[in-house]
Amino acid sequence: MSRAKDDGEGEDDAGLPPPRETVLLFGHHAAEQTFLAAFRSGRIPHAWLIGGEAGIGKATLAYRIARFVLAHPDPRQEAVKSATSLALDPANPTPRRIARNAHTDLLVLERVPGDTGKMRTVITVDQVRRLVSFFGSTAGEGGWRVCIVDSADELQHPQGANALLKMLEEPPPKSLFLLVSHAPGRLLPTIRSRCRRLDLKPLVEHDVMQAAAAALGANTDDPTIAKAAAAAGGSVARAIAMAGGPMLVLREEVAKLLKALPALDAGALHALGDQLDRGDRSLFDLFVGAIRDWLSGRLDTLAHDPAGLARSAELWDRLNTSARDVAIYNLERKPMVFAIFGLLAEASRG
Repeated sequence: MSRAKDDGEGEDDAGLPPPRETVLLFGHHAAEQTFLAAFRSGRIPHAWLIGGEAGIGKATLAYRIARFVLAHPDPRQEAVKSATSLALDPANPTPRRIARNAHTDLLVLERVPGDTGKMRTVITVDQVRRLVSFFGSTAGEGGWRVCIVDSADELQHPQGANALLKMLEEPPPKSLFLLVSHAPGRLLPTIRSRCRRLDLKPLVEHDVMQAAAAALGANTDDPTIAKAAAAAGGSVARAIAMAGGPMLVLREEVAKLLKALPALDAGALHALGDQLDRGDRSLFDLFVGAIRDWLSGRLDTLAHDPAGLARSAELWDRLNTSARDVAIYNLERKPMVFAIFGLLAEASRG
């Protein structure tokens, strides 16, 4: 399970437990077994790049790996040889220490509040330089020293990325780097080349439902949880956000408008625009995501229609450009709603 941070949203949203406190992992069995096999071999790569879409559990997996390695530093231990997953015995103190940020052999690089108290937009180069002292000292418990970068996409460019690269190029003995990335392809090629890739796929609906229910303390048969999981596109963080109420309702409203195309309901579009103008960024992002999903589905049906493909590709570009302009210049969202649905209606008639 992953929380909102893994979806690029605020860390304290909905009071959900952060990945450092989340011991359950739903889905991603193959990725977990890949790491476990490498660790058992005794020839484990010193750096792993955990990539995939936002909100699917990348940071949760990174902390799960860190707990296992710090709790079982010797891959020859019987506990490692017999392990069927990276889960630890509930009596093991390592998860509690990591949850309290009290393990001396774990360093986490993530965005932190600046001098004004507002969350920084990047992981600064000064934060990355802490790696020198961290890896320059002896492991406090004689085992591994682990660094989680959550996320590598947020490293200050180019200084922070280059500072991390220097450590990856000459890793100290028994050091382990776990880099979380929503877009691995955008990282420096030199960073990617020094990491073992561990790409995660969006979760299946059943796993999303289980993870969201566990995070929210709800039952998996809760109809709201089920509807949110079905609409979340494999993202636990998105399902959790939708289960809160407004996001799920908005998604359903957009779906109705899209289903009615090429017909347009001016009253419903006015109401949608007002809701987006009053709401926060997450509602607007959800609206844009719903339109993107609709366009993606349309592309799948237009394989033998070059003109239709061209119109849909142009719509995709118009949507992304409009969304970017609204976000950058803090524009009203209602005009964009009418403009985009007008274009969608035209494309639907074609």
